[in-house]
Amino acid sequence: MSEFPAVIFDMDGVLVDSYDAHYESWQRLAAERGFEFTRAQFLTTFGRVSREVIVECGLLDDPTPEAVAEIDDAKELHFRDILREDFRAMDGARELIDALAAEGIPIAVGSSGPLENVDLVIDLLSKRDHLKAVVTARDVTRGKPHPEVFLKAAAGLEVEPGNCVVIEDAQAGIAAAHAASMVCIALVSAGHTDEELSAADQVVHSLRDLSPASIRDTFQQHIQ
Repeated sequence: MSEFPAVIFDMDGVLVDSYDAHYESWQRLAAERGFEFTRAQFLTTFGRVSREVIVECGLLDDPTPEAVAEIDDAKELHFRDILREDFRAMDGARELIDALAAEGIPIAVGSSGPLENVDLVIDLLSKRDHLKAVVTARDVTRGKPHPEVFLKAAAGLEVEPGNCVVIEDAQAGIAAAHAASMVCIALVSAGHTDEELSAADQVVHSLRDLSPASIRDTFQQHIQ
């Protein structure tokens, strides 16, 4: 094991404060398509894959794969429009990426989000040059908590899975990181609590609480 772990960032709630943007995108879709999507529904499904939400919440009378995909695409178009209108990087995200890159630490993004969403966020952050690998929903067949997304990120970084630290904000992501034999740091973002993320190896409330040195220390304390 190296003392200099690679770092894999989740996207939503870690690099971009997208909680309100996701809710607003569901609201725009509901107004456009004539159905109701309540905040209660959003709170109970936040962080889930949109296509699962569409089926589970009964947003279509006939949820064929084609119909679900069409609604999902429309929702994500609204989401990207909102990000372009009001992009909110997570506090400290750009600075942490810069600090890691300055020390030559390999960096990847491992997200269950659509490629178009991930590409847009990376472009709006203006940090693409610092990323050695990007894995999105297009690259995997199994979503979190399956470890596929993080295992592919490690492969893209050309490092062993056990030499990675994942920064996540959701239970499924923490489980996926641990299933990949990776150390996981949880960021408490909108819609989540310390208790919910307690399975992580470390829990922080801001990316400004992290540095290359602190990430390295957490890695050394919890390597398997």
